[in-house]
Parts: sequence; C-alpha cells; structure tokens
Amino acid sequence: MGGQACVFYGAAQFSKDIDLVLLAAEQNYVRLLAALRDLNARRIAVPPFDAPALARGHAVHFRCRGGEADGLRVDVMTRLRDLPEFDVLWARRTTIQDSSGDSFELLAVEDLVQAKKTQRDKDWPVIAALVEGHHKAYAQEPTPERIAFWLTESRTPERLVALARSFADQAEAQAQRRPLLRLAIAGETERLREALDAEARVEQAKDRAYWAPLKAELEAFRRAERGAC
Repeated sequence: MGGQACVFYGAAQFSKDIDLVLLAAEQNYVRLLAALRDLNARRIAVPPFDAPALARGHAVHFRCRGGEADGLRVDVMTRLRDLPEFDVLWARRTTIQDSSGDSFELLAVEDLVQAKKTQRDKDWPVIAALVEGHHKAYAQEPTPERIAFWLTESRTPERLVALARSFADQAEAQAQRRPLLRLAIAGETERLREALDAEARVEQAKDRAYWAPLKAELEAFRRAERGAC
C-alpha cells in the first residue's frame, strides 16, 4: 500500500520499507505475528500493536533483525484516510506475479493514489507518476472509468489539457467535481498549474488535520511507555 506498491507500478525506483494494510480480523493478527517472529521483527515505536490503535488509524512499526531481511522496516495499518474498508480494497486490488510464481497483492492504482495524498511533498510527484503510468498503459483502451480517473487525478497541466480536448463531454461532467478542469477545457496551462498546486495544499491540510489527534495519542503512548520503564 506504500512505496513498494509504487515500485511495482513503475512510479518509484526504490522504497526503504514495506507498508501493509491488513484485514482487521483475529486470524490475520495471529498470522502476522507468526510472520514477524520468522523475521525476528520487533516493534520500534509507539503505538502498541493492538486492534484498537489500528482501528483508529495508527500505523504500527516493526524492524527486522538478522537474516536476509535485516534492517527492513515493516509498517502495518488497518485503516486508511478517505479509503473504504479492507474488503472493498481487496476486491479491487491488483495482483502481480513474478517470474518465480510469487504473487504480490497491491492496492489498486486508484486507491494507491488516494493513499499517497499526504502532507509530505515527496508523495505528490509519485501521484503524478502513478496516473501518468496508468494513462500510458491504457491510453488505447479509454473506458469511462479510466477517463474519469485520469480527469480527476492527473496532476500534469499538459495532460489535463489534452484529456479535456480528447474527452470534452467527460471533462465537462467531471468539472462539477473538480472545478480546475474548467481551466483545462479553456487551455489555460499556467493558471491550471497554480490550481493544481492549490489543490495539493488543500489535501495536505486535510491530512495534517486527520493526523493531529493521532499524533497527540502517540505522545500519550510515549509518555506511558517512558513511565513504564
């Protein structure tokens, strides 16, 4: 659900950790703990690894010790901001199989784009690359769903102007949801670039607001752990 998924989609060159979104079910926690024991992974930061913390949107962080995975960080979540429950994400996932037959289950690119709308500046070029990669892969097969995705998520002014010209009716319809598309329809590239920057700032503010109470909880967790020591 994070950088590794972006690598699979060709939108990033590397990632230092593995981010997983997990079905919040008891049997999955048991299986995950067994896998973490195999990796000699230890929790490295607050919050604690428990269902209530995960249900509130926290990520739990682990570091692997020894073996081929030595030093690898694994982050686990069960809830993502502005995304549906796990069963919906799972139903529309992307499955990639490598040459050895191993399968990797990724967030659908549409969901991954939403997940990357964070307060971190570094995530926004990745979003642009994800959408551009999707367009490159499916430009010759422009279904209504794909057109809607490109029009609502593309972050490149030139791409949006080209899409608005190619799919004028769809662009007009999507402009109700994303008003900056009216600038794309008019071909006003520079104003569109400014509007895209403003749109990103709005999303970054939403992400900061989402994490503010969770960060306060993290501070409480840290104080409690220091007191326990």
